[in-house]
Amino acid sequence: MKYDVVIIGAGPGGIFTAYELMQKNKNIKVGVFEGGHELSKRKCPIDGDKVPSCIRCKSCSIMSGFGGAGAFSDGKYNITNDFGGTLYEYIGKNKATELMQYVDNINMKHGGEGTKLYSTTGTDLKKKCLQNKLKLLDASVRHLGTDINQVVLGQLYDELKDQVDFYFDTLVETIEKTDDGFKVKTAEEEYECDICVASVGRIGSKWMEKVCKEMNIKTKSNRVDIGVRVELPAVIFSHLTDELYESKIVYRTEKFEDAVRTFCMNPHGIVVNENTNGIITVNGHSYEDPERQTENTNFALLVAKHFSEPFKDSNGYGESIARLSNMLGGGVIVQRFGDLVRGRRSNETRIKEGLVVPTLQATPGDLSLVLPKRILDGIIEMIYALDKIAPGTANADTLLYGVEVKFYNMEVDLDEHLESNYPGLFIIGDGSGVTHSLSHASASGVYVAREIASRLS
Repeated sequence: MKYDVVIIGAGPGGIFTAYELMQKNKNIKVGVFEGGHELSKRKCPIDGDKVPSCIRCKSCSIMSGFGGAGAFSDGKYNITNDFGGTLYEYIGKNKATELMQYVDNINMKHGGEGTKLYSTTGTDLKKKCLQNKLKLLDASVRHLGTDINQVVLGQLYDELKDQVDFYFDTLVETIEKTDDGFKVKTAEEEYECDICVASVGRIGSKWMEKVCKEMNIKTKSNRVDIGVRVELPAVIFSHLTDELYESKIVYRTEKFEDAVRTFCMNPHGIVVNENTNGIITVNGHSYEDPERQTENTNFALLVAKHFSEPFKDSNGYGESIARLSNMLGGGVIVQRFGDLVRGRRSNETRIKEGLVVPTLQATPGDLSLVLPKRILDGIIEMIYALDKIAPGTANADTLLYGVEVKFYNMEVDLDEHLESNYPGLFIIGDGSGVTHSLSHASASGVYVAREIASRLS
């Protein structure tokens, strides 16, 4: 089979590449290869009863399939260059912002209308944060919710499925350069294309690393974010979440001067498991539908770690910590903040008697046996700092789930078109190491689609 364009990965980068190509020229023949399931077949088997915890499915429906890992996220699109990736370094800040706004408009036309766009502009919370040694990052945030996010993705798929060939549950094994373009190999077939777009997300980091090594594409080490997910009563953070929904707050620790940041805030949300390459970590979701909301809010506290010489494998470091958590807890560990600072393990009795009802069934344990002291000290400092702007954060019954690890692909050497040293091979989204968010990944897809369309016209 011969295609004009083959897209590897049906996450936000791949979806918006295909979408924009069809907007520019419906005659372009496009094939999209995705290792996970189509959207309607993506279902995590955890039901809290017969299947109480992760059973390590061969293809994790939370992490892969149409929509990528973002499909079951709470659908936050942050329109900003302050975080979420370094796309602006390649295409410029104005262009990056313009493309993120374009993506937002597309989402609104495909079921997202009526959702709220929050903004940090003019908020008094910036001053309150600075007065307490915290920094609130600037952003506009569109919150779709996990439920509306599914609607948007469903409508995008319905529009694309008759124009684009989708291959689900089909892992691409290798990419080879040919005289006329590229050859994409799966376990059973080979496909040729003039142009190839790799958009494999964070879950494809190991695959992307292998491809770059095989094709001699230069890369450099990226960071890994390690920390915990905090769960507490929603009323404690309501003054922040009601106004901003997602507040990205950064704190520099006094002891080590490490940056600790909040990430992925989910008002009235739930804590969930994630399976990344067989490693069980923790994340959070939230819904737009009031009937599906809880009385808790959850968010991550993360510390970024970079490595250079002699050790360069940032993801390997994060994996080793996550595996230790899995070994001690059989998966995710949960601990009361009061037990952590007292130096004792949490147990089921103390969790049950606490004021916070956990939304994830996790193993009570001791996070100090898992997380390195430097990282754990920074997280504890951050919790006390947040307690000054949101009193109650440092309550003894606040729950900490561990570990949360955000794996970033090594940063691939790309030019201003997000094109590799092989003309016609574009590498986008979180798999490139350039983007770290739904909005940036989607914008990178639109950007390369326009470049490709101009070349094929």
